Amino acid sequence: MVTEMTRYDFILMHRDVDAFLEQLQEVGVVDITRSTKPVDERSEKLSSQAGVYRRALSALKDVVPAETAKAVSGNVASQVMETVNECESLRAKLPQLLKDAEELKPWGQFDKDSTARLRERGLKLHYYKCKTSAMDPDWPSQYALSEISTEGAYTYFVVVSDTEDFEFPLKELPAPDRDYVAVEQEITAVEAAIKEKEQLLAELKCHESEIQSALDKIVSKLDLHLAEVSGERAAEDYLTVFEGFAPASKEEALRELLDKEDVFYLANKAQVEDNPPVKLKNNKFVSMFELLTDMYGRPKYDEFDPTVFISIFFMLFFAFCMGDAGYGLVLILLSLGLKKKMPKIAPLGVTLGIATTVVGLLFHTFFSTDMLTWSIIPDSVKRFMLPSQIAGFDGTMVLAIIVGIVHICLAMIVKTYQSTKTKGFANSLGTWGWTLLIVGGVIVGGLALMGVMDKAVTKWIIIGIGVLSALGIFFLNDLHRNPLLNVGSGLWETYNTATGLLGDVLSYLRLYALGLAGAKLGEAFNAIGLQALGDGGVGWVFFILIVVIGHVLNIAMCILGAFVHPLRLNFLEFFKNSGYEGSGRNYHPLGGEN
Repeated sequence: MVTEMTRYDFILMHRDVDAFLEQLQEVGVVDITRSTKPVDERSEKLSSQAGVYRRALSALKDVVPAETAKAVSGNVASQVMETVNECESLRAKLPQLLKDAEELKPWGQFDKDSTARLRERGLKLHYYKCKTSAMDPDWPSQYALSEISTEGAYTYFVVVSDTEDFEFPLKELPAPDRDYVAVEQEITAVEAAIKEKEQLLAELKCHESEIQSALDKIVSKLDLHLAEVSGERAAEDYLTVFEGFAPASKEEALRELLDKEDVFYLANKAQVEDNPPVKLKNNKFVSMFELLTDMYGRPKYDEFDPTVFISIFFMLFFAFCMGDAGYGLVLILLSLGLKKKMPKIAPLGVTLGIATTVVGLLFHTFFSTDMLTWSIIPDSVKRFMLPSQIAGFDGTMVLAIIVGIVHICLAMIVKTYQSTKTKGFANSLGTWGWTLLIVGGVIVGGLALMGVMDKAVTKWIIIGIGVLSALGIFFLNDLHRNPLLNVGSGLWETYNTATGLLGDVLSYLRLYALGLAGAKLGEAFNAIGLQALGDGGVGWVFFILIVVIGHVLNIAMCILGAFVHPLRLNFLEFFKNSGYEGSGRNYHPLGGEN
């Protein structure tokens, strides 16, 4: 949910600005409306310094630290970046040197002075390459030919001539401009220099905490400075006015602090027009999915927080796409192993792994084997597993469509609630009409299919829903507009909604398709492994290799698909039908964390 904010307007003497902002930074709850980009020479300098430190930390991220630290005098981050740049420059030279060595290798070592003396005597060397099988045995008797080497299927040789109009039945190659041995020595020197730079980076890695500490100080200074220069000067620069926001829950404590200071302030409930920053407040489970919401954009101050819906449906869709209990267990173990390196993402991975395991058991799939065929599972347990066929169709496919319809209906209900909240009921009758028609129609149709209502009752309810929906869609969609324009607008919206909804619902078939693709690929690896197993013996080695490698590759592909496509269903289908914009700005308090 979106945290309620209080707007503060601070008015203070310009000479007191620095001390006041430092105090707010210590409190760590007030978001001062400020620029996020360099606005003057000092902020540009601080931003540039912060960039160097960030790049240095990024460069050291995957470096294995040395046993002993390198003694450093001066700026550690600058030395890191200088070493990285030198190392990259050396690495950039290596591919060309290796290519040159490969081309020069057949010609071996030669003396440039000797070839120069030959030229002085009027003799010229011509270089050729020919397939060994195509070499003419008469060439050595016809020309001054000397074989240099044989590489693979080719023979390399030179021919000496003393005339300018020399001709040979092969295309002449360019003369080597360098000695092969010299190039090999240069490659060795470059590789040694790269290892030296890598060792230096390993020693500088030991200063990583110092670089991080220095970066934090620079960022703190930059944050404070940007807040300071964002203040509006008044009364011939004697007064400075600031605008800031803080959570309403912190208002009492903040007022108590401000009342002790010599500062005039106004505190009012934040309004949408103020464009307050957005701080999300969710329970431990839902907050794990906030990073997915931030990938799209935080809600505006008056919008609903979609994280709670994402937490349920992304998790469910991810499990659908994976659809294998064995893969879910692997994901849990993998996430637990990454807990120290990725403390924020690992809990989400464990949660998705648990969901995958549960859905995989429902789909009776374990490492692409059908658990319904396992004799060790009692029939009483198998009854809770999804049947292979529902109404003559694949059970997983039917379930995917049902979940998609529920997802879209929920989005429309949210849109109706949000529209009524912001615009009022009278100005939301068009939205109410569509929600009543689609959501009401789905509910009534579902109850009729289950036999809860008889045909006569269903008929009259459908007629009632249709009439009420038509009034909202075609005649009352805008009370301030000409009724004829309302009818035209309703017809156009009917066309767009009818075609769009069909495509949206069919989009959820991807949940079934991805799960099916992963299961079939896993089955293929299992089948190949069983063929390699044969009668056992050495076949067990091949069986284990094929099955393990195959399922590792399949799990990697399934995780990628299970992340991207459920994200798409939430970001496109749900957000479109719920009217979510996600154009809010993050809450970024001075000296605090979001």
